[in-house]
Amino acid sequence: MPGERLQKVLAARGVASRRQAERWIEQGRVRVDGRVVTRLGTRVDPEAQVIEVDGRPLPPPPPRVVVVLRKPPGYVTTVQDPHAGATVMDLLAGLSERVMPVGRLDRDTRGVLLFTNDGGLAHRLLHPSRGVEKVYRVSARGRFDPRRLVSGVRLDDGPAAAVRVWEVDRSGGMVRFSLALHGGRKRQVRRMVQALGGRVVDLERVAFGPIRAGDLPEGRWRHLTPDEIQALEQAAGRGGGRPEDPRQDAPWTT
Repeated sequence: MPGERLQKVLAARGVASRRQAERWIEQGRVRVDGRVVTRLGTRVDPEAQVIEVDGRPLPPPPPRVVVVLRKPPGYVTTVQDPHAGATVMDLLAGLSERVMPVGRLDRDTRGVLLFTNDGGLAHRLLHPSRGVEKVYRVSARGRFDPRRLVSGVRLDDGPAAAVRVWEVDRSGGMVRFSLALHGGRKRQVRRMVQALGGRVVDLERVAFGPIRAGDLPEGRWRHLTPDEIQALEQAAGRGGGRPEDPRQDAPWTT
């Protein structure tokens, strides 16, 4: 059924949390096109229908905000967790809008992390069917061939494979390489390397689709430019979203 869940729309407009919105619906305080709605999960089109809470129409949607953070290690990707210690939200000082992280980077992983208040955009960017690439630079120990990751490995939650592996370098007892993934399960890169007998010692996400951190210092954030947002929308819409990098002229491992 088309449309968005009513409680999700209320939360997105900033009038209540999702849980509070559910209570309001059950209490009969919400009307859609003049009719009281009490069924949770009711789908609505906020652009075409009139939604009211206690007789007052919803405020217009807030301006869309998309920012990129160059995450340092040691921070947990969560909005609120009293047991998490330092979280990525602690790094967004000066940002007045309420945003959510687009996906996650684990505590020890650094690099590009996007945030937005546009839940639809975040969903499209993360959905496997869109095929938006995440690119990582990996440093690992162990005697293994990272090119095997393209053929795939079996993890405890199912098979996993890299889209491409390139720039493989072996020196100083380390194996360094670049890797592109679609999707992104919990600690996926680390577990894939471990499945080949290696151990990741440093992991950086250098691109999320077309977005890179550039010269942004670690621990700092910035708003995306209109051109970057347009490129992100195109990547999420058409699938793929391969980041531009002249070094990608090197042969791809397939």
